[in-house]
Amino acid sequence: MRNVVILAGKELKLYFVSPVVYVLGAVFLAICDYLFFSQVYFYSTMATQMMRFQGNMPQLNIHQAVFRPTFMNMSIILLLMVPILTMRLFAEEKKGKTSELLMTSPLRITEIVLGKFLAAWLVLLLLLVMTLHLPVLLSLFSPVTWRPLISSYLGLSLMGAVFISFGLFASSVTENQMIAAALGFGILIGFWLLGATAQADNASVFSQVLSYLAMAEHLDNMVKGLIDTKDVTYFVSMMTAGLFMTHRVVESQRWK
Repeated sequence: MRNVVILAGKELKLYFVSPVVYVLGAVFLAICDYLFFSQVYFYSTMATQMMRFQGNMPQLNIHQAVFRPTFMNMSIILLLMVPILTMRLFAEEKKGKTSELLMTSPLRITEIVLGKFLAAWLVLLLLLVMTLHLPVLLSLFSPVTWRPLISSYLGLSLMGAVFISFGLFASSVTENQMIAAALGFGILIGFWLLGATAQADNASVFSQVLSYLAMAEHLDNMVKGLIDTKDVTYFVSMMTAGLFMTHRVVESQRWK
């Protein structure tokens, strides 16, 4: 575990000496803020119109009206950004010929993979923490239910871990960072689109399997405030699968 933490610390330093994290963070926050305040404006407009027709303040669920669509949109933004975040983790090592030093070090393959994964996940968690100003600001003007918010952030954190594990896998199979980013994006968008494919024929067993593999449905359950072991198990299993494939690729390269 000590080696994992040391390697994660090294990767974090590399992240923060590069402008990529700062640019991604600024873009992520700008888009999230815009989408959030768009939902708030829509919510306030709808509430005003309903009050005009009903004569009293309507009882609207602010989490469903504002936070649920905001968190689902945030997940799509992360889907686009995580491959950029992870593209250099192995590809840069290969291109710079430093991977040979890493592979011949006393570090185990598992420690190398987990160290790089942990560094990228901590950066993603930092981005999510920086969005906490959104519910805090809204709580100054309207009552906010924090329990479903905690569930939503947990869901985004777990989904982000899955994104990173497959982004790490994409980076491990090539030395070109752009190819790694494109491959990572292709894998993630494939999982995301499984839900739409399953909806086309929801009667067959195959469509039910696709529906279970679709990430959006599991995240949506947690965004609603439902922490189900089925959804948590799904995210943990997918993350483990991504890390396992990365481990196998890196291990095969170590003995070449």
